[in-house]
Amino acid sequence: MLDREGYRPNVGIVLLNSHNEVFWGKRVGQHSWQFPQGGIQHGESPEQAMYRELHEEVGLLPEHVQIIGRTRDWLRYDVPEEFLRRQHTSKTHRASYRGQKQIWFLLRLVGLDSDIHLRASEHPEFDAWRWVPFWIQLDTVIDFKRDVYQLALSELARYLSRGMRMQQLAWGSPLDLFQSLYGGEEDEPKETKPTDKP
Repeated sequence: MLDREGYRPNVGIVLLNSHNEVFWGKRVGQHSWQFPQGGIQHGESPEQAMYRELHEEVGLLPEHVQIIGRTRDWLRYDVPEEFLRRQHTSKTHRASYRGQKQIWFLLRLVGLDSDIHLRASEHPEFDAWRWVPFWIQLDTVIDFKRDVYQLALSELARYLSRGMRMQQLAWGSPLDLFQSLYGGEEDEPKETKPTDKP
């Protein structure tokens, strides 16, 4: 489903824990990390799509999260032509498709880390995850999505406590500054457990 300008409606999800760290997922079989996201199906509202994608990609149900806020409007990114050539063999699809337009949601996890199941669907998006500081470094994000990630985080930051020191950091501050705020502990990626149900 594309709009008149060639953008596919999509939702992005920034999931916070109680320390205002964000869920960061590693793409299956790749060395890239990202936030959960996915397309809005015909007849779905952005909120309905968000809950569906949250369950499909992270295994969480509505009762596991609280909606804190969302972006006011669509944020767009274009997909480079060379990437489209690899993804779509149909020239007609490439000609009409430009990229994604996204509504981003900021959620608070009110459940437990153990409620997260990366194999909740038959086609998992992630094979590992971890909690990282809100002002995450974006060098592991595919380059054409980085601007939208920065815009989404910058807009959603208004919902966080104004007194938090992390909001005073400049974008892209060195990792050692983040570690000083979080006690110098860097969580290792959490692998999917064999007991996770497909």
